[in-house]
Amino acid sequence: QVQLVESGGGPVEPGGSLRLSCDYSKWTYSTYYVGWFRQVPGKEREGVAAIDKDDETRYLDSVKDRFTISRDKANNIVYLQMNNLQPEDTAMYYCASDRLKWWLLPRYEIWGRGTQVTVSS
Repeated sequence: QVQLVESGGGPVEPGGSLRLSCDYSKWTYSTYYVGWFRQVPGKEREGVAAIDKDDETRYLDSVKDRFTISRDKANNIVYLQMNNLQPEDTAMYYCASDRLKWWLLPRYEIWGRGTQVTVSS
């Protein structure tokens, strides 16, 4: 049973923007920690941004001036606003959730299936 559902990925030109959504309404512990990760074939999954139950956030250094993670608590959605996208941001993006605070470590208990982001001219 899929408990996290990502959406919002797609093709975009360099310098463009996308907003990813992670619907975690089916995750039992819906007020806890959520992270966004990305992975390209042949490489390890990389933590991009994370938000805790008090809305404190963490970011990968290479995205901190371009990406923003936020939470809509009323609708149990976490967003990842991505601006000034670059070809190196191309990856499958996953959201993850857990009752423990893993921040950018890929040790979360529950994962979505991912949404593809492709940055190309």
